[in-house]
Amino acid sequence: MFPIVLDLEIVPVALVGSGPLATKRLTQFIQAGARRLTVFSESDDTALAALAGERLIRRLPTDEDLAAFQVIYIVDIEPGVAAGMAARCRALGRLVNVEDVKPLCDFHTPSQVRRGDLLLSISTGGRSPGLAQRLRRYLEDLFQPDWEDHLDELSRARDGWRAEGADMETVVRRTVEMIEERGWLR
Repeated sequence: MFPIVLDLEIVPVALVGSGPLATKRLTQFIQAGARRLTVFSESDDTALAALAGERLIRRLPTDEDLAAFQVIYIVDIEPGVAAGMAARCRALGRLVNVEDVKPLCDFHTPSQVRRGDLLLSISTGGRSPGLAQRLRRYLEDLFQPDWEDHLDELSRARDGWRAEGADMETVVRRTVEMIEERGWLR
């Protein structure tokens, strides 16, 4: 596995399916700023429909639909249909994740702690989602919501140092000093 962070304001993503896991994933996409997001669902899932709004298409995607996305998540649909759709996605050169079906996943989505633009992620490569969830709760306790403000402060300081002509090594050193002075990681 190799970790990357996708900018969902740019990367087109599709969510196919329904149920609580699909609603959870849709919530994460929205929180991540997804702008090019489409939800395909044949289900009468009212929670998913309410959250998806105009993004919802009430059918399964065609190959033409799938070709318009770079990343496709498949959640809680019949296993044979999911396997066939995953194969079609791969044939189109698209990345696909069939939720909780490791052999059908090109990638796994890590457990996440988000504090504004600060994103901490935990992955076990799909081997122990329970451990990843427990570690996420641990990190949520360590990195309280005020870390969003800390990051804003660090960003402003970095911009100032760069405007003064500081090189990257100096910026990193000053960042570490600032974190230590403020006692943010004690």
